[in-house]
Amino acid sequence: MIDRATVDKIMEATNIVDVVGEFVTLRKAGVNYKGLCPFHDDKTPSFMVSPARQICKCFACGEGGNAVNFLMKHEQITYPEALRWLAKKYNIEIQERELSDEEKKQQSDRESMLVVNEWACQYFHTILGNDVDGMAIGKQYFRSRGIRDDIMEKFQLGFALNKRDALAQEARRKGFKDEFLVKTGLCYERKVEGGEDQEGGRTVLMDRFAGRVIFPWLNVSGRVVAFGGRKLDAATKGVQQKYVNSPDSEVYHKERELYGIYQAKKAIAKEDCVYMVEGYTDVIAMHQCGLENVVANSGTALSMHQVKLLHRFTENIVLLYDGDEAGIHAAMRGTDMLLQEGMNIKVLVLPDGDDPDSFSRKHTAGQFKEYIEKNQTDFIEFKTNLLLKGVTDPQKRSEAIGNILKSVSMIPNELKRTTYISICAHRFQVREDALVSTVNKYIVREKEERQKERDREQGLQTNGGQQAEAEPAEPIGLHTALEQTTEVERLLVQNIIRYGNEVIFTDLETEDGALIDMNVAQYVDFDLGQDGLTFSNELYNRILQEAVEHSSDGQFKAEYYFMHHSDPEVSRLAAQLGIDNHQLSKSFAKEPETAELRQRMQHLILDFRMDIVNQHLKDVQRQLSEMGSRYEPAKLKELMEQYRQTQELRNALAKRRGSDVLI
Repeated sequence: MIDRATVDKIMEATNIVDVVGEFVTLRKAGVNYKGLCPFHDDKTPSFMVSPARQICKCFACGEGGNAVNFLMKHEQITYPEALRWLAKKYNIEIQERELSDEEKKQQSDRESMLVVNEWACQYFHTILGNDVDGMAIGKQYFRSRGIRDDIMEKFQLGFALNKRDALAQEARRKGFKDEFLVKTGLCYERKVEGGEDQEGGRTVLMDRFAGRVIFPWLNVSGRVVAFGGRKLDAATKGVQQKYVNSPDSEVYHKERELYGIYQAKKAIAKEDCVYMVEGYTDVIAMHQCGLENVVANSGTALSMHQVKLLHRFTENIVLLYDGDEAGIHAAMRGTDMLLQEGMNIKVLVLPDGDDPDSFSRKHTAGQFKEYIEKNQTDFIEFKTNLLLKGVTDPQKRSEAIGNILKSVSMIPNELKRTTYISICAHRFQVREDALVSTVNKYIVREKEERQKERDREQGLQTNGGQQAEAEPAEPIGLHTALEQTTEVERLLVQNIIRYGNEVIFTDLETEDGALIDMNVAQYVDFDLGQDGLTFSNELYNRILQEAVEHSSDGQFKAEYYFMHHSDPEVSRLAAQLGIDNHQLSKSFAKEPETAELRQRMQHLILDFRMDIVNQHLKDVQRQLSEMGSRYEPAKLKELMEQYRQTQELRNALAKRRGSDVLI
């Protein structure tokens, strides 16, 4: 792991203008630089870079951060990979901190598996290009499928010799351990019978992919994490399993990866659209047609991990499958997750049972592109045509409409959801208010299911399916955190990040008579701690705690510390909260005087307490409302007493804030 001193050295050497300038054309704009945002379809330059503060931000989509955050987002790489990218750019030697034995083993095993996979990928590719059998069998197979040599190179395609232990023997000669050959799934162990002079059998390593053409899986960072191997056409007669894939491992989980994502990610971001196909050769065929924004899920149902991975690049997806029953079924899988994630889905079913691979071999690249543009259909329209075609039975028609409306209910954007409901009402010849009611029921049901799931995770599910007795209302107090992050919380943390080290109280006398100073972070921590208050956002709590812990360090500067934090989530949040929406430059930002800053923090603390009290007041009102006509004197008395106490506390806080109170 990169030690803190090296991280600081990297960050000190980094010039964010140089880094961003490698990917975005920047022009001087006062003391800052401006360019088109690389994270959304920017028509007018809205991406600002501040050399003074070493941060960037798009004032249209909100993306921003320091140089590390920018690289992680733009190149879709991890935090350590971004640091290494910067270290290489600025010729800084990476110093790794001493890891614990457990960390060493975990990191060593994972890195060893990735190294083995990288070597195996090169081994298979070299055989394809240089070995007699590789060229005569493997390369000839790919060429027979219409795959060009440059595409073989681009996807690092390979061939595994037919000998069952060829890779294992070569890997051993190169010094790789059997343990990692097995863990990666390149090999598997098999027991063989022992000879006359041996007791029992012995274990030998067998190559998993022997005699197959090889499709390496690269993750979003370009590391080889797995392989797919296909039997040659001549060997597939009567064989159900044409493809063999690497098993799940520490470096590969099939539900988290997408084939072709590394080769496609820049094209997806550029085109703001991704094509989803089923297989390896479909991806490769579309690349040959000039359509590079394409990935495959290799015949498995989409997972939420894959959906979120795609959503990092685009909101628009076209499901591109062959027109048989299996292809149509594949197009239907996982679509509700895509809708729920806010993706815009279109479907294209190819004619005559073609898949993208076979279709591309029958048509020119231009014809393929033209067909896609003309024939892709909105998903709701596709599903409507599929489920209602030829259906006359009222019951089946009702079920089909319900299925379609359930998908509509998954759409988070209310305006888009309403638009689809109007379209469905016209198409189904059903009153729109009836469809709205049905969609709302699905939405409520989904929320209830999610709440039940959260309750189960928190151990709140009632035992034996019996309804538990109502818990007594909690006594009035300020220990309960808000249910969601509020604007006041955000402002408090923003000031902790910007001014956490600034002293706002001097010569405060402690209980033992000592005189102390108190900075912004210490004051917030002390005041909230009086009543056990915390922020609802755990990241906010962590920022406050770290600011307090570093307050004794005379060199501590809160803004610099959090902007260059080793946790990219913290540094990204710090960059976002550290920038005013109206202006990036510090020259326009007047630093507050001590008295002004102290008054601001006191008001924010009071506002935060008022938010909590108001939330508690709403909770008590809700419980009173839920009682309805039930007559429970003890419970009613308790709730009314809480309501009275809460109002008194709210009045007291309002008086301190100098506000009028509505009773």
